[in-house]
Amino acid sequence: MDFSSASRHAVPTTYRRIYVGRILKDAKATDLPVEQATTFKLVINAKTAKTLGVTVPPSLLLRADQVIEQ
Repeated sequence: MDFSSASRHAVPTTYRRIYVGRILKDAKATDLPVEQATTFKLVINAKTAKTLGVTVPPSLLLRADQVIEQ
């Protein structure tokens, strides 16, 4: 699976800017509310899986939102 962009997409850019702004204004990170993702996207990097010798089950490939094969 391709986790390289997961952290970038887990929290929308607007929320990241708000959090950074609050932290720069000396807010404690522990005082900030936890935001939970409401949607998830399953991306499987089939090329990397093959290189690593990982077999991705066909049922998982069918459920994926995107399969990278290049």
